[in-house]
Amino acid sequence: MAFIRSARPFDAFRALADRRGRPGDRLIESLAEARAGTPDGPERWAPAVASRFGLPAAAALGPASYYADLSAPHGDRHVRVCTATACFAAGGGQHLAEVERELGVTAHSASPRGDVSVQTVRCLGYCYAGPAALDGGTPCTGATLPAQLAGREPARAPGIPAGDDTGDPVLLGGVLSGEPAWQVWPGTVSSGTPEAVRREVAASGLRGRGGAGFGVAPKWEAAGHAPGTVVVANGDEGDPGSYADRLLMEADPGRVLEGLALACFACGAGRGLVLVRSEYPAALARMREAVRRAYADGHLGPSAHGTATSVDIHVVEGAGSYVAGEETALIAELEGGRGSARPRPPYPTEHGLWDAPTVVNNVETLAAVPWIVRHGGRAYARRGTSGETGTKLVCLSERFARPGCYEVELGTPVRRIVTGLGGGLKDGAELAALQVGGPLGGFLAADALDVPLSEAGLSSRGAALGHAGLVAFDERVAPEDVMRHVWDFAAAESCGACSPCRVGSRRGLRWASAGAPPDQEWERLSRVLTEGSLCAFGRRIPPAVRSLARAYGGRPAGWGP
Repeated sequence: MAFIRSARPFDAFRALADRRGRPGDRLIESLAEARAGTPDGPERWAPAVASRFGLPAAAALGPASYYADLSAPHGDRHVRVCTATACFAAGGGQHLAEVERELGVTAHSASPRGDVSVQTVRCLGYCYAGPAALDGGTPCTGATLPAQLAGREPARAPGIPAGDDTGDPVLLGGVLSGEPAWQVWPGTVSSGTPEAVRREVAASGLRGRGGAGFGVAPKWEAAGHAPGTVVVANGDEGDPGSYADRLLMEADPGRVLEGLALACFACGAGRGLVLVRSEYPAALARMREAVRRAYADGHLGPSAHGTATSVDIHVVEGAGSYVAGEETALIAELEGGRGSARPRPPYPTEHGLWDAPTVVNNVETLAAVPWIVRHGGRAYARRGTSGETGTKLVCLSERFARPGCYEVELGTPVRRIVTGLGGGLKDGAELAALQVGGPLGGFLAADALDVPLSEAGLSSRGAALGHAGLVAFDERVAPEDVMRHVWDFAAAESCGACSPCRVGSRRGLRWASAGAPPDQEWERLSRVLTEGSLCAFGRRIPPAVRSLARAYGGRPAGWGP
């Protein structure tokens, strides 16, 4: 994974990488350069890249054939079409075929002359305006997507609608009112202590907002403030239906960096990374520019604001993988390998990136840290619920009358979010099912929305909080199609590291595609997936499928018991 150079080189990290004999910080970037503009598969160009690094061909063929951005053919004009849940719900999944007809090329291939190629991705972060596609770096959205790509209409990509439901936003102050970032950092690094930052975060009860919900303070403590610790801001927001991280990185990148700098300070880390998914080119550009400005303003570098504190931050571009958002898979990607989950223990806080203690926090999580340090952990803990404190960004999909990203307190009733903030569904449509927390998060029926937006509340209904993306399905989409879509996502995005998930997801897709009814074989597969999968991806498939069946009254075939 390539490190984007800022004003100051990341010499210490490169030296560590070189000592390990793992030049991962250049390998994937070099693979991306070799792949650009060629319709040939990785077997044609990846071995030569490996040779330049003095590595066996397999070291390059592994990641080149794994990551979607590297394995997909690329013509002179490369179009990435979103087929994730919100875009699927927007048009019943018909937009891909329409795009293929308009461009004269099928997905995951290039035209005979190599001038146009099409790749399906999940997701582009335009869930509020789908269906969506990226034509090179130009976004196109909405019902006229095929016409935009054909040049008959101008490209259309509205900004993210955002709103606050708390009265005093923790996360959206900069987005909504222009509240400047970097107000907390100078005083903290000049006269504060790492212990004070850790104390306030511990008092806040802040938990990770990337899906796992692990306590932030315990994770920081687990790293032990050891020399060489690295902190990673995880901006690989892959859950279809969520675009909160994209909003923060594009509209308020300084706040994300300030939170990362405070985390580095609290953990005794001199190095920080921001991983931005390649599907977010605007966010990638904004984060790079924000890092450049932060160095110029003295926030970062070997002597931040004239103190003895050294913090270097670099921005890294992802290569296209859903599972690589899981922290161990993310670390594997940063090291230049396949983004597959790794067994734990050891945990990343003990042996992470290049064996260094590594703390991985989601972008939204880190964006809350400046507010907590400024106002105090107790003030944050008074918001939300006693067990799940604070606020959360909730994203509403295109089917809502008022789609957008809203900051709410945890514990806010889901029905209030759907009907109050979202205004119900557009055009008076009736809600058939609501997906919560990503494709493997879970589904709620239209009459089961009286549940608090919290991990405890949603899990009691067989769903999960996840990134808190809400995707609405109306009656235009058949439940059987939704079921096949869920299984298709599971089969396509399984990293393949463990047999239960790799085999089970594909078998489930065959059952759903054939409309097979549930039987004892599914019961066995469900247990294997739940108990034997290496990471939460495989373990979440059975409960997500069951919750979808409940939401539709048990109608979809291939759902399990």
